[in-house]
Amino acid sequence: MKAMHPDQIDPKKFIIIKNAKVHNLKSLTLAIPRNKLVVITGLSGSGKSSLAFDTLFAEGQRRYVESLSSYARQFIGRMNKPEVENIRGIAPAIAIEQKVNTKNPRSTVGTSTEIYDYLKLLFARIGKTISPSSGKEVKKHQVEHVVDFVNQLPKETRIHLLCPLILQHERNLQEELGVLLQKGYSRISIDGQILKIQDFINEKTALATEKKKTKKRDTTPFILIDRLEVNPENEENNSRLADSIQTAFYEGNGELLVQSILKETQESTYSVFTNKFEEDGMSFEEPSVQFFSFNNPYGACKNCEGFGTVIGIDPDLVIPDKSLSVYEGAIACWKGEKMSEWKEVLIKNSLKFDFPIHRAYRDLDDADRKLLWTGNGYFQGIDDFFNHLESQSYKIQYRVMLSRFRGRKSCPECLGTRLRKDATYVKVGGKSIAEIVLMPIKQCIPFFENLKLSAHDSQIAKRILIEINSRLKFLSEVGLGYLTLNRLSNSLSGGESQRINLATSLGSSLVGSMYILDEPSIGLHPRDTGLLTGVLRALQKLGNTVIVVEHEEEIMREADELIDIGPLAGIHGGELVFQGSYNEILKDKNSLTGKYLSGKQGIPIPSKRRKWRNFIEVNGISENNLKNLDIKFPLEIMTVVTGVSGSGKTSLVKKVLYPALKKIYGGFEDYSGRF
Repeated sequence: MKAMHPDQIDPKKFIIIKNAKVHNLKSLTLAIPRNKLVVITGLSGSGKSSLAFDTLFAEGQRRYVESLSSYARQFIGRMNKPEVENIRGIAPAIAIEQKVNTKNPRSTVGTSTEIYDYLKLLFARIGKTISPSSGKEVKKHQVEHVVDFVNQLPKETRIHLLCPLILQHERNLQEELGVLLQKGYSRISIDGQILKIQDFINEKTALATEKKKTKKRDTTPFILIDRLEVNPENEENNSRLADSIQTAFYEGNGELLVQSILKETQESTYSVFTNKFEEDGMSFEEPSVQFFSFNNPYGACKNCEGFGTVIGIDPDLVIPDKSLSVYEGAIACWKGEKMSEWKEVLIKNSLKFDFPIHRAYRDLDDADRKLLWTGNGYFQGIDDFFNHLESQSYKIQYRVMLSRFRGRKSCPECLGTRLRKDATYVKVGGKSIAEIVLMPIKQCIPFFENLKLSAHDSQIAKRILIEINSRLKFLSEVGLGYLTLNRLSNSLSGGESQRINLATSLGSSLVGSMYILDEPSIGLHPRDTGLLTGVLRALQKLGNTVIVVEHEEEIMREADELIDIGPLAGIHGGELVFQGSYNEILKDKNSLTGKYLSGKQGIPIPSKRRKWRNFIEVNGISENNLKNLDIKFPLEIMTVVTGVSGSGKTSLVKKVLYPALKKIYGGFEDYSGRF
């Protein structure tokens, strides 16, 4: 193939690049096999990215955009043609780069993988709203529900369909009864007794008595909508019943009373139905997709507007060292000659309500922590302290003190879930959507696999659950089972972000495309490289061409084809040094990459290591998934922080150490991790 002229190679089997001159590429001509896993390697600066991204990806994207209508193209920026004589056999290109693609504070793992979109749909379609007061399911009765109820009663049972008499447009009872007569109704029910409306109006004494009763609200008059006997086999009877039920719901503002009278005993029983979404005297919102969207004003928490955090007193600034007890001065704002009076009151009275003042704050249970903030009859809590400062904020020293302890904190109303509170009343499988997004993905998988649904709900949710389960499975396969769906996208490391993009691509099941990746193994632990190659191979087996710019030996070993660009970097690179299999590059004499892979050249391990004395110590680190760590960072030497991807390396250095040092030395940092 290499010896053939580019024009003689079949573009159905190869991507043919002829005379590429982008950046430092020196009229590069080569053929890349289609539907294979291809690795482009070489020294940094040799021209790998110029070939993969600035030539292949740029041309693949440009040609796809050219296939769109002129109307659609006007909304897309102009794409320049790369400096290459000709490219044949190219497919639509998708580039996945190793970087956190978004700084959007609303973007989460769930939204970026589209799992949350399917969760919203699932809860909107089959979610059961549970009343927080009684735990009963909130139901909205339809006409067919009442018809089914009536037809289950013993045959020939007499039925009275009643609805509450509601005074409309500021009419009194006598005027309302007159309107009912005009509508065609002739009877009402009071205390279980059926009376003719005309007779009731004519009897002034009865009317006066009824007015008094209505004022005292001892009795509610009901309109008699219809009287009939139970006969399920009679279709005409069922049709009349359904019409009467519909009328009763309309006249009673959504409420209906069924009085059933047994033929033998003449006993009466009453059953209440409502087509309002209510239970325990509370009205609930009917579930919809927007109801569960924190990116929509309808579903977002009204307090934090869907961000999950609010500006307020930051608990981590108030209690920076969780290893200290109250007695040892854990509460930073209660230090100093004047402010320590608040602490002294708590210490003196702690025995009266058995508060553990000598126990470290991190070891306190939730009830004791809450008490410390809210206070009780014996002492004023931290919330009262800051309310006092707010009331004295005309004094500059109090304004300065307040500013020291202000920061972003979890929203007290939605507890960081971002959703309006009543959205958590809707359950599927006994869990709300907020509980599911706070579960690690590895726990979500068995929950959805073992979800028990009714036959009706199962039919509705079947297609949605397939999408949710497949996407959760892909995320687990790329080693991200420890993440939660509520995790912010901008808090992910580069490796996590790249693997989420790969899992999303795998879930989309595209075929015939060209995926181009830029050093996807950067930041990955060797344990995770195997997971990465598995995903790349899965993409290739779907029928895609996967082109990877890479230095990692394990990925090179997995490749169907290796392309080495070089021989050196800059003006000394841009040439095709080698193309072939992994075993062939080990024997190649011209490839610098091959010499290092075969062990002919190498980098020796240093015989000496520098010793250190001074260090920065950080205690109680608990940001993201870090579990209360105490760490010393040596000074004046090179220190490496390592561990499997997602273990907390980025959280430790970029979220805790760097922001904390920046604040100490006078810089401004919006957020520093918990320590």
